[in-house]
Formats: sequence, structure tokens, C-alpha cells
Amino acid sequence: MVDKSFNFIVNGGQATGGPPIGPALGPLGVNIMAIVNEINKLTAEYNGTPVPVDVIIDTDSRAFKVKVGMLSTFALITQVLEIKKGSGTPNKSYVGDLSFDQLVSIAKKKMQGIYASSLKTATKEVLGTCQSMGVTVEGKSAKEMQNLISNGDYDSKFLETT
Repeated sequence: MVDKSFNFIVNGGQATGGPPIGPALGPLGVNIMAIVNEINKLTAEYNGTPVPVDVIIDTDSRAFKVKVGMLSTFALITQVLEIKKGSGTPNKSYVGDLSFDQLVSIAKKKMQGIYASSLKTATKEVLGTCQSMGVTVEGKSAKEMQNLISNGDYDSKFLETT
């Protein structure tokens, strides 16, 4: 049994048998459409957002496994706000406004991929990305929201979401 691993970046739910997947996997004699369908099924919730995907193929049996990688914080924020990019001048012009619940939801998704010791810490880390993108939370700047969280103003919200 020899496993070969391939890494692709695909738009969630929109992978095709064309490049880069088809040409990379074609020489192995695997059912490319079965792999593409599995990728699309596993990435459907990230519709249109670039998602890292690993495809592991057993070259003897041609069996395959698909693993969806962790999206960047930037990608998760752009997906929630349905925007393409952040602000060119993040501290002067803003491109979107997250609700506190959306902010915490993104932090929960990132928890396994970052070194935050708590959901509160992970949320403050996501706010750092919000600040660099020009994204506010409930109308407040990311810096202002970080200070409010640090002061304990949202502690009850973290208790509700755990």
C-alpha cells in the first residue's frame, strides 16, 4: 500500500475534474469525478470561498480520502460578510460589520488551528484580523471591541456560547 497525497485549493462546493485536480490525479487511474463529488460535498458550506483540500490516494487499491483544511481567518470573515477583500485603509474606511455572534462563531471554527487557551482569547485573535481588514463588530472598531472583551463586558456572552 502506497499513499500519495495531493494538496489543492478549491472554491468551496465548486471543484471540477479540470485543472488542477484532473491533471494531477488522472495518471493514477482513479475515478476523478468521485473525488470531485466528495470534495464538493465536504466543502459545500464554504460555497465559493477558497478552501485547502488534501486528497490521499492508495495507489494499489485506488481508494481515496479527502480532508478539508482550515480556512484562514480572513477567508471566514469574507465568507460571513460576503465581501471579496478587506479595506485599503482599514482604520479609516470599513468594509463590513460582524455581529458578536458571528465573531464568536468564527473564533470557534479557528480554535483547533490556533494556540488560544480559551474562546475569549480566540475571539480577540480574530478581532486582530478584523482590524487589519477594516471590519467592525456591532458598529465598534476591533480595537474598541478587544478592550471591551478584556474588561469583561462580554463575559456573559462567552458563558452562553460554550
